[in-house]
Amino acid sequence: MLSSFLLPAKPCASFLYPKIPPVALRPQLAALLHISFLLALFVLLAGTDARQPRSHSSRPHRHPHCFHADELQNGEVPPMFRGRVARWRRHTALPTASSLEGTLAAGRRPRRHQEPTCADLKFQDLLNKDINERSISPWKYNLNEDDNRYPPRLAFAECLCRGCIDLRSGQESFSLNSMPVHQSLMVLRRNACQREDGTPGFSFEVQYISVPVACACVLPRSSS
Repeated sequence: MLSSFLLPAKPCASFLYPKIPPVALRPQLAALLHISFLLALFVLLAGTDARQPRSHSSRPHRHPHCFHADELQNGEVPPMFRGRVARWRRHTALPTASSLEGTLAAGRRPRRHQEPTCADLKFQDLLNKDINERSISPWKYNLNEDDNRYPPRLAFAECLCRGCIDLRSGQESFSLNSMPVHQSLMVLRRNACQREDGTPGFSFEVQYISVPVACACVLPRSSS
C-alpha cells in the first residue's frame, strides 16, 4: 500500500500530447496535398515549355528542296519524287488524260465543261460503247488541268443524268438519283519558294484530292 503512494505518478499523455480529432484533420490535409500537386504540375509544365524549340514563324520559310525553274523542264518531277510517281502510275485505277488516248484519237476529245445531257438509252447501240455510256447512271469525262499539280491533267467524271435510266423504257426515271463516286488521289502540289541565293523557285508537297471517277444510282434522300 505504501509503495503505491511512493511511486511517481505517470504523466497524463492526453495532457502533454493532445489528440487532434481525425475528422478535423482530413480536410486540411487534403487541401494541402491538392495545392502541393498543383504546384508540382505547374513547375513540370513550365520546364517542359522552356525546353521546347521556339517557333520561327516570322522568318521566311525556305523549303529544303527549292528547285530553280530551269531544273524542271517538260513537266518532269524532281528526282526524289520519281519513285513515288512510278508507284502511283503502277497502282492507281483513276483515269488520266493519257488513259483516254483512244477517245482523243477517235475525235471525241473530253470537253472541259458543258452542261450534262441525259440521252435516252438505246439498247441496240450499247455493245460497242464504253462502260460510262452503258451505265444506267451514265457519265462523261471532263479534262481538268492544273499546271501547279502533278499530274497536271486529270479526267473528272460528270454525271449526265439527275435520275437514272429505266431499263424498261430506256428513259430517265427519278425514282433513283445519279450521284458521283469519289476516290482519293495522291498528287504533287507545286508551290513558290525562295532559294538560298534569294532567287525564286518551286517546291513540291504531297496532297490528296477527291476525284470523281464514275456515277452510281442511289436512293433519293427524300420523296420530294
